[in-house]
Amino acid sequence: MFVLFIVLVIAAAVMYFAARGSERRGLKLGALGALIAGLFAGISSCVHIVSAYEVGVPVTFGKVGAPMNSGVNLTSPFTNVTTFSTRPVDLNLSDKDVVEVRSSQGGVMYVELTVKWAVTPAKAIDLYKLAGSEDAIQQRLVYPDSREIIRNVFARHTSEEGYTSAREKINSEIADLIKERLAPRGIDVTTVNLRNVKPSDRLQDQIDRKIQQQQATERATEAARTAKAEAERRRIEAEGIARANKILNESLTDKVLTNQCIDAFKEAAAKHPVYAVPCGGGSGNPLIVDGSKN
Repeated sequence: MFVLFIVLVIAAAVMYFAARGSERRGLKLGALGALIAGLFAGISSCVHIVSAYEVGVPVTFGKVGAPMNSGVNLTSPFTNVTTFSTRPVDLNLSDKDVVEVRSSQGGVMYVELTVKWAVTPAKAIDLYKLAGSEDAIQQRLVYPDSREIIRNVFARHTSEEGYTSAREKINSEIADLIKERLAPRGIDVTTVNLRNVKPSDRLQDQIDRKIQQQQATERATEAARTAKAEAERRRIEAEGIARANKILNESLTDKVLTNQCIDAFKEAAAKHPVYAVPCGGGSGNPLIVDGSKN
């Protein structure tokens, strides 16, 4: 724009001096128009508008200036302004960018993760010096640092923790480390979402075999527990029967048996009036029961 300003001013001067010599009114009007356009171009070259949710970094003759906020900013006509968006940006580590990690046991897993980050306006100068552009910030800083931290965190956990039991803990560890690494550089990490952890085919086979072994062990343990419980039940039942027999043997004297025998045959005599049966303690004397009498 500043170059256009110089060209238009020169053109206006040429047309003005040419008009003075020939007294041609058209040249004078052209000179005036060129001068007005040149002044407009000159003013425009000294004004830079930074859009909403952006921060500008001015560079004049290789020297970096202070960050420029959203709105109209006055600059030198020789100043080049690089803008950075302050809106959150998603870095999706999936598909071809999926992260291959190894657990503390050496198992291979594939991790899909999203890092949501944004430029800190006050640190725009530092980011410009480190990366140079918004795309370079993600490719040179957020992308490699995130992948490195993901690998380091998973290397401290077992395979089972990685894809099942400690997913939330691992997600929290990764988020804290990424924020700690990128915050001093001017990158504000707002969210880290561990979306999916997929075991490799070899690790999946190992997992399936381990699950089968665990199930077989559980079945064997349950069978042993059931057999032990059944043996204990039978032992208790046998002990109860033995105690009952012992009590019965100690309580059944000859007199008791004779009395029970008499009672039993009295009930039978109610249906059959008179009959004789042997009863007693082995004396051999018959017992006469008359069912017609009390």
